[in-house]
Amino acid sequence: MTMSNYIRDLREKIGDDLLLIPCVAAVITDADGKILLQEKSGGEAWSLPAGAIEPGESPQQAVIREVLEETGLQVSADKILGVFGGAEFRYQYPNKHKVEYTVVLFRCQVIGVSGPPQDSETVSLAYFSKQDMPPPPCVRLVVASKFYLNFGGSNGITSFGSIY
Repeated sequence: MTMSNYIRDLREKIGDDLLLIPCVAAVITDADGKILLQEKSGGEAWSLPAGAIEPGESPQQAVIREVLEETGLQVSADKILGVFGGAEFRYQYPNKHKVEYTVVLFRCQVIGVSGPPQDSETVSLAYFSKQDMPPPPCVRLVVASKFYLNFGGSNGITSFGSIY
């Protein structure tokens, strides 16, 4: 995750200590129900398109912005699939910064393509089936795994099952 000015200012005050960060993640599926993952450049391996909610930004605005920046895709955020957080969503970045995410997970639909990713976070993009998912090295992939576990990767989600 590229650090925003807001997070950078907080980091100057607290150093590497644990920082609670509200963020969003996008579930984007293809016609076969495979989920879009982003290969990250910052040592996080594969992840859902995701990122922090900026001050003054709604979660819906944040997920639309993050998807565009990280994938080049224009999306609509159709539905909140769940809200995740707690110790399972702690991560320590290679630079020793500790975070714990509270993640608002959205189902998103692609409505257009604006071009390649707009930031340097993305190495590549690929769709994965439940059986082909890479192992979860970071919390954002844990969210993707929970999506498949609880919903089967279906676009026709009707229940939140036992997410909470």
